[in-house]
Amino acid sequence: MRAYLLRRVLSMLPTLLLIFVVTFSIIRLAPGDPASMAAFGGEGGNQGMSEQMQSVLAAKKQLLGLDRPIATQFWSWMGRLVHWDASWFRADHDPAKVTGLSLGPVVFLDFDRSFEGDHEPVIRKVLGRLPVSITLALLSITLVYLISIPVGVYGAVRQNSWFDRVSTVGLFVLYSIPNFWLAMLLIVFLGGGDFLNWFPTYGLKSAGYDSLSFSGRVLDRAHHLVLPVTCLTYAAFAGLSRYARTGMLEVIRQDYIRTARAKGLAERLVIFKHALRNSLIPILTLLGGILPALIGGSIIVESIFNVPGMGRLSFEAVLSRDYPVIMGVAVISATLTLLGVLLSDFLYSLVDPRISFD
Repeated sequence: MRAYLLRRVLSMLPTLLLIFVVTFSIIRLAPGDPASMAAFGGEGGNQGMSEQMQSVLAAKKQLLGLDRPIATQFWSWMGRLVHWDASWFRADHDPAKVTGLSLGPVVFLDFDRSFEGDHEPVIRKVLGRLPVSITLALLSITLVYLISIPVGVYGAVRQNSWFDRVSTVGLFVLYSIPNFWLAMLLIVFLGGGDFLNWFPTYGLKSAGYDSLSFSGRVLDRAHHLVLPVTCLTYAAFAGLSRYARTGMLEVIRQDYIRTARAKGLAERLVIFKHALRNSLIPILTLLGGILPALIGGSIIVESIFNVPGMGRLSFEAVLSRDYPVIMGVAVISATLTLLGVLLSDFLYSLVDPRISFD
């Protein structure tokens, strides 16, 4: 197990390096100059600029480190991911000036400072938004798996029944609905539009949130999460239940399932002890992709409901060409994706003892 884990971690390193190179290069190809946006609040080249404005733009590029070649900028950024902070040993060391996470003199995940606003360290921006996305992700993943697997399994066991046909049609309809359109419908019908006013549609807390008791805060936060979680859940729920149904149908047609039934075992024991575990392997494969996608946030859903999560942070960073924030989000998303795949591989051995990492 340790040797397998070591090999997988080592194989992740060149993959991450390639992702970093591609992402770093692509964001530089996007139109718009972050120095111009930061200095003058807009896009555009040097055409029509006075000499004074051009000198201001050149000084801004030098301040942001954009006057150097792209390769130099990339290796400088890579060197900041994990580096040694020599000032940690000095008496005048100021922890507030460290722009990454520090473990003694070792600083890691140092993405430098944001180009926007008060130039806050990127890691602080990300850590401020990450709990929101994690909360949405945990709620969505829990609901998806708790609902989709029983629906898919029951539809496979009762194939061609009225439940199977109705659920198939309903789930395909759900899967085809765009999340932004569903968000608009929820706002109109349930968020105080033209019909009911049951759920809030803005932010994650009410105006008097700080004065509420602990239980009141929990209820208020849950009240605000209903509509965003619904929009994040329904598509994954529709797709995952179909995978669960297909996997169960393949398993229950195997010879060992017929043998178990021929021995006189109860149908419930055959399904849940012999068939269900093997049918979960495709579901666990999908977990590696669902987890980082949800934690990375949904740009559309978070923008519509004004949820301060990772998706909205990345969207705002792309609009403003905030390179450090974009790379910080890319690093975390890529790492979570690879860890999600690794987690899926380990879960295989739990549902199928025949799978060995030796």
